[in-house]
Amino acid sequence: MSTRKIRTTAAAAAAFAVLIQLGTALPAHAATPCGGDFQAFLAGVAQEARAQGRSEAAISATLDAARIDRKVLSRDRAQGVFKQTFLTFSKRSVSGYRLKQGAANLRKYKSTFQKAERDYGVPGPVIAAFWGLETDYGAVQGDFNTVSALATLAHDCRRPQLFRPQLVAAIEMVEHGDLDPRRTTGAWAGEIGQVQMLPEDIIRFGIDGDGDGHVDLKKSAPDTIMTAARFINHLGWRRGEPWLQEVALPSSLPWAKTGLHFDMTVADWSGLGVRAREGSLPAASLPAALLLPQGKDGPAFLAYPNFRVYLEWNQSFIYTTSAAYFATRLNGASRYDAGNPGDGLSDAAMKDLQTRLRNKGYDVGKIDGILGAGTRAAVRSEQARLGLPADGWPTRALLNRL
Repeated sequence: MSTRKIRTTAAAAAAFAVLIQLGTALPAHAATPCGGDFQAFLAGVAQEARAQGRSEAAISATLDAARIDRKVLSRDRAQGVFKQTFLTFSKRSVSGYRLKQGAANLRKYKSTFQKAERDYGVPGPVIAAFWGLETDYGAVQGDFNTVSALATLAHDCRRPQLFRPQLVAAIEMVEHGDLDPRRTTGAWAGEIGQVQMLPEDIIRFGIDGDGDGHVDLKKSAPDTIMTAARFINHLGWRRGEPWLQEVALPSSLPWAKTGLHFDMTVADWSGLGVRAREGSLPAASLPAALLLPQGKDGPAFLAYPNFRVYLEWNQSFIYTTSAAYFATRLNGASRYDAGNPGDGLSDAAMKDLQTRLRNKGYDVGKIDGILGAGTRAAVRSEQARLGLPADGWPTRALLNRL
């Protein structure tokens, strides 16, 4: 799924970026880390793979299949899903079909999900929600040639430090017999399989869940479930703790305290009048942040430390909140109360707002019409300054005041 953030080994990416900045410190095989003649670029990748001990057969088989894919570049530059509101995206993505199929898969692979939770502490509904959102439980895995997608993005100079290591890792997968360079397909960003993972992550966290001697995330549900559990555990999942819970709010809440700030506890929120819509709140000492995806008049959720794992999986606030909400539904929660939030801003109006906020000195990142973390924080600050409810939801009234 194209909303996924691109993950890579942090240390490797940082080291690669430093080498690029230093220029003269680059090893010979990385002298042209991106751009330029494509064949010369591939020759550098081949040399890098040799330095890592990859076989000539795997190097040749992989890089001979690599082509520049213009459709990959087009998709990389146009990710419109980020501009949807939470209500729009969640209603579409957490569909009746996905809920039904998720429940069916939780039953069908019950023993595998149980083993995943025993070994890694990750509940089945959490894994199943990612599985459903990423590929509809394996039904829609993408039709981009994986090697060409990785080569295209590694050659493109926007993020070579992220994708070049993935191309080298793909060579290792070919050597292991876990990737066919001419036939393996996946997402436009080079992610493979039913939970859309990049080659480095598959190599590091892949588990042969069905015992056939290979990690096959395209065809094997047990491999997918166990690998996802191990990866989610690596991202910091805390065993036995919740991740997201819908809550009801008092009208007198100090709205400026809302947002992704884990500096209050469940007891603090309870003291302000926050109540669970269903069941009860967890341990009073557990850190919690109050999320208002569409402001004070829309759905409200308490996010717990495990929610940070979702932010590691994907940088989009809308995707992560929807994925976490999906998991609560598979875990038995009812549909959220949509409330009655005001209309959001159009794309043009959002860009206008971001421009005005940037002119006031706020760091909102790229002027792209996306309500990201920087824009939400700036909106909240301006709302507080103007005496408006500081819930982080931009409105036409706020834009007019600015």
